[in-house]
Amino acid sequence: MRVYVPLTLPGLAEAHEAGELGPAPLRAYAVTAGLREWYVSDDVEELEYAALGRAAAASLRMLAEDGTAPRKRVVVAVDVADDAATAAPGDEEAALGRVALAAAVRLTVAAAVHVDAEDALEDVEAAVAAVGAADRGDEDARLTVDAAEDHELLWFGVQEIPGLLK
Repeated sequence: MRVYVPLTLPGLAEAHEAGELGPAPLRAYAVTAGLREWYVSDDVEELEYAALGRAAAASLRMLAEDGTAPRKRVVVAVDVADDAATAAPGDEEAALGRVALAAAVRLTVAAAVHVDAEDALEDVEAAVAAVGAADRGDEDARLTVDAAEDHELLWFGVQEIPGLLK
């Protein structure tokens, strides 16, 4: 099962230094039964893209909690055994696709790292400032968050992490 772990650049630096994503339980996103039902698709690639999007949204919220982190969303894609991830309880939208990993995961087995491009920074920074209001139902703030979500995350190999941290 492919899972998507939301991080910030400082979180990625910590994982790189430790050689693993952790500690457990580790929050991630994956194609769960709830996500399949919500997204209404049988296309695995579309569903995985939706899970990646959910992780990117979680990364945005992590940025909102960390005023010092560079304003780039970060998601690490990792393949784990199906029984390594447990779906989050609840059927509210916030829990869709959310899973918990019971153990730390070696960073060397990560499939990819996804990070915002430089041209997304202005929209991501605005979204970080607006995400709280968007979560409370402010429609203008939701549009600001959506503008950040319109930016595709770039794909990087694990061996490129040192360059991402400069």
